[in-house]
Amino acid sequence: MFIFFKIIITALIIVIVTEIAKFNDRIGGLIAALPITTFLILFWLHYENNSVEKISNHVSYTFLYVLPTLPMFLVFPYLINKFGFYWSIIISVLITTFFIFLVHFLTKKYGYKII
Repeated sequence: MFIFFKIIITALIIVIVTEIAKFNDRIGGLIAALPITTFLILFWLHYENNSVEKISNHVSYTFLYVLPTLPMFLVFPYLINKFGFYWSIIISVLITTFFIFLVHFLTKKYGYKII
């Protein structure tokens, strides 16, 4: 029953942000940029009595995964105007994948493995 509750709350937040983005691009983007899902996950992890180390590791790895997604946010507006939605998504996935491997290679030297 609790997992059903988590799904409903999480989906509801995504739907609300999507509806706000339809109404106002700027406010929708601002809300989407907030780490809402991360806060939800941290709350659920804490509520389910996960260790502080587990929660801390989650935040560290989330940060490492955010870094390789940033280039996609820079090129997607250009790509969608040039190639359309679906090609932009495909190219963005490829760009993000490349940067995930790059960040993995760089962080591996410091003891982190993100893959």
